[in-house]
Amino acid sequence: MAEKNHLGKVKAGKDVICLNIVAYAFCSIIALLCLIPFIMILSGSFSSESAIIENGFSILPQDFSLEAYKTVFKEPITIIRAYATTIVLTAVGTVLGLLIQTMTAYVLARKDFEWRNGFSFFFYFTTLFSGGLVPTFILYTRTLGLKNSYLALLLPLTFSVYNLLVMKSYITSIPDSLIDAAKIDGCGEVGTLFKVVMPLIKPALATVGLFIALAYWNDWYNAMLYINSEEKYPLQYFLYQQVNNIEAYKKLIANATVSSSVVSALSLPTQTLKMALTIVVTGPIILAFPFVQKYFVQGITIGAVKG
Repeated sequence: MAEKNHLGKVKAGKDVICLNIVAYAFCSIIALLCLIPFIMILSGSFSSESAIIENGFSILPQDFSLEAYKTVFKEPITIIRAYATTIVLTAVGTVLGLLIQTMTAYVLARKDFEWRNGFSFFFYFTTLFSGGLVPTFILYTRTLGLKNSYLALLLPLTFSVYNLLVMKSYITSIPDSLIDAAKIDGCGEVGTLFKVVMPLIKPALATVGLFIALAYWNDWYNAMLYINSEEKYPLQYFLYQQVNNIEAYKKLIANATVSSSVVSALSLPTQTLKMALTIVVTGPIILAFPFVQKYFVQGITIGAVKG
């Protein structure tokens, strides 16, 4: 009998090992398939424009060239200024957004807050209907006077109802006894939030913080609406303008009658420039993601399961 149990355990162990091998192999293939497009973008950024036009994109660089990166960093002071603007906006906006949304979620998660259902309805209502572009533009430019101001880039992204729901769901999972114990020990509401609640919701803070940081880092639309001065352009909109300027210049020269001008237009790095800009823009975010990845899945799961 003992021998049969031993054989059963050995067989079960082998089955688990086989299952792990299959699972790891499958995940590795999926990860490789997700990585291939980024490798092709990286390869395309180091290829020449003519090779991309003739042969398309490939895994390895074709006719190795740094022309796209030379075009991106042709005016290093300008791109460094755009980088600095985006980094400061991302850092300040992420901290401010986390603070506002954590405080709001904490209030809405408290069962002793009499009007929490009413306020929750107003927050949720904004996910179904919005004021529209024109009223929002008038609010920011005429009422608040934020035209060509950094605040026009900072304020619109500080609050998100989706992030609020994720944060509220996570805070709801904290036992009420911990909060009651903090009150018994003489902690006020602010002290309870910062000393008890926030240390327990690090996965949610990391998840929501990553969402907010990505929103600020990738934002170009607000800059297009509210920013007139090139010195205040964030990175995304500055690079967007670069691509548009080169494409417009290329079309202008291509319509000329001189054949040398046509050749010059075709040699401008348009496709490779897009690939180089993608690498320049996504690089810092890719480097930052591993630091919050261990909290990311847990924060998303809690926010999705809890009601």
